[in-house]
Amino acid sequence: MKNLELQNASYNHLEHGFKEWLDILGFCSQTVYNMPNIIREFLHYLETNGVNQIQNLKQAHYKNYFNHISTRVNQRRGGGLSNQYLNHQIQALEKFYEYLTHKGAQGIPPVILKQLKLDKVKITILSQEEIKQLYQAAKEETQNRLLSTEKQEALNSRDRAMLSVYYGCGLRRNEGVHLNIDDVNFDRRIIHVKRGKNHKERLVPFSQTNGKYLQEWIYDYRPSLLKTKKESRFFIGRTGKPMTGGSLYIRLKQLIQKANNPTLNQKEIGLHALRHSIATHLLENGMELQKIQRFLGHSSLESTQIYTHLIDKNGTNV
Repeated sequence: MKNLELQNASYNHLEHGFKEWLDILGFCSQTVYNMPNIIREFLHYLETNGVNQIQNLKQAHYKNYFNHISTRVNQRRGGGLSNQYLNHQIQALEKFYEYLTHKGAQGIPPVILKQLKLDKVKITILSQEEIKQLYQAAKEETQNRLLSTEKQEALNSRDRAMLSVYYGCGLRRNEGVHLNIDDVNFDRRIIHVKRGKNHKERLVPFSQTNGKYLQEWIYDYRPSLLKTKKESRFFIGRTGKPMTGGSLYIRLKQLIQKANNPTLNQKEIGLHALRHSIATHLLENGMELQKIQRFLGHSSLESTQIYTHLIDKNGTNV
């Protein structure tokens, strides 16, 4: 999509204007990047079908375009495009229509496309015993001839800090990725999440034990991996560069293998599974749903109530 070239100067202007409008409204950087790319594909489709002025856009063009992309092959994984991807296309078209009307465009038809039903996402929950095994695995030595003992200890400390951030504090994947060392306040025992979902900030408490792991990582081990003291990201790799969500996920998978638990290995576990797990464990331990909602940073209680369905009447995972 991003490599498609628009021949129509007015369409190029619309795409750039749409991007600036999203940015001004405060949408996240990913949305500001992705939505205009989707609209570029739509405008390219209009061009190839002889529609060279946005005023000539008809209701049928939306439907024909959607049918066109619905039959396209997923180039990365094969097969068709997912319903979630197609829904993103609809959302982009709806937002583009909103932009056009905001700019005073006359006679543009609204988008009347029905969102596709999404398959229910399977939520993976780790037991409290499995979480303990992961923490224990993060303390054990690994036989790696390429790493010095000092560097291996630093990586182990980072693994414990990773568990403390994603399980102990229940942060989302990107919230942990964008975490800076200055966001951790040891006096108040809180993490200041500055880049939460939908630009929301929140303060997340952490326990004394998790505070110990975070403090060890920041002050005792993180400096040994740094290449420059100017680096502020909380999670850094062995080369001193900030870690991505993908590299943190790989570390988690390696930690799971290190725990040597066959049951654990069979589960589909990502960083978000740690967040699901702490929410479920807090509920099991009697914490009020509203407090869990604030802890997780959910906008509505409905999002938090999903965890009540994961616990049976006896208080165990289903």
